[in-house]
Amino acid sequence: MFTDIIARDPEGRLLSHKLLSENPGHYRDAAVHGIREILGITTTAPIPVNEIESVRMGTTVATNALLERKGEKTLLVTTRGFKDALRIGYQNRPRLFDLEIKLPGMLYSDILEIDERLDAKGQVIQALDVKHAKQDLQRYYNEGIRAVAIVLMHGYQYFQHEVELQRIAIEIGFQQVSVSHKVSPLMKLVLRGETTVVDAYLSPVIQNYIQQVRSELGDDQASVCRLLFMQSNGGLTDADNFRGKDAILSGPAGGVVAMARISQLAGFNKVIGFDMGGTSTDVSHFNGTFETTFESEVAGVRLRTPMILIHTVAAGGGSIIHFDGARFRVGPD
Repeated sequence: MFTDIIARDPEGRLLSHKLLSENPGHYRDAAVHGIREILGITTTAPIPVNEIESVRMGTTVATNALLERKGEKTLLVTTRGFKDALRIGYQNRPRLFDLEIKLPGMLYSDILEIDERLDAKGQVIQALDVKHAKQDLQRYYNEGIRAVAIVLMHGYQYFQHEVELQRIAIEIGFQQVSVSHKVSPLMKLVLRGETTVVDAYLSPVIQNYIQQVRSELGDDQASVCRLLFMQSNGGLTDADNFRGKDAILSGPAGGVVAMARISQLAGFNKVIGFDMGGTSTDVSHFNGTFETTFESEVAGVRLRTPMILIHTVAAGGGSIIHFDGARFRVGPD
């Protein structure tokens, strides 16, 4: 697996550089080390961030964490009686004649049902049991869980109970609290719930990576140059606003944007992109406009967030091959 760095100097010239994504004996982060090498700076010397206008990154950190199921241990908090809603899903049968249905594993580690209920018009059917909610959330915190996804019935529009649970979770000390009315404020409990769980599951991974990059750049000077990240929708956002749900196709989306612009410069408006990395392979299509989707499925997880339409396969140049006794399988690790 490799990391590619492209720099534009004050005269407008483009400089390119490539190095191994993982080389712990020589550097901690490939992207930052590549910046050092392009600038001709030693490993111990501070990076002159005041001379850099911006650092723009596309990363597969979230994609890899999702494919390999290496996100943060997450607790799903939902209305009592609906703990199995995400597991049941929509009962789709994409392979009608498959006699052995294997459901994808859920991202959350455990489920907490809360005594509360609002109807579809926002009327209180059952008031929120604050006392027991505090006790139960504290118990999970004591067990080591630090990420929470709060998904209540009709919380997309009537979210006073979600707000109260969010306040309790933050007071207890949970480091990542994702609430459905902010992450995906639309109907459909399953899609809203899975998107919120993904956000809670991946956001800590993203934030850890951002802090790592900032520490390499120098925490006291990181604000001098802008640190921007590519989102799944093909646009850039400030590092402070980069969330797990918008990061899954961060790296591949940048590749699609580049493919589109380069093909247009070459006179082509209908192209197919094939992007093989170390962990995954991404296929995309461009016909003069960017194809986007608001509902997608990545690595067995349903999402509702704007994304460039990309098909991701959990097999790349560095994927490990296994023999299960009957056939070979590639990836996802």
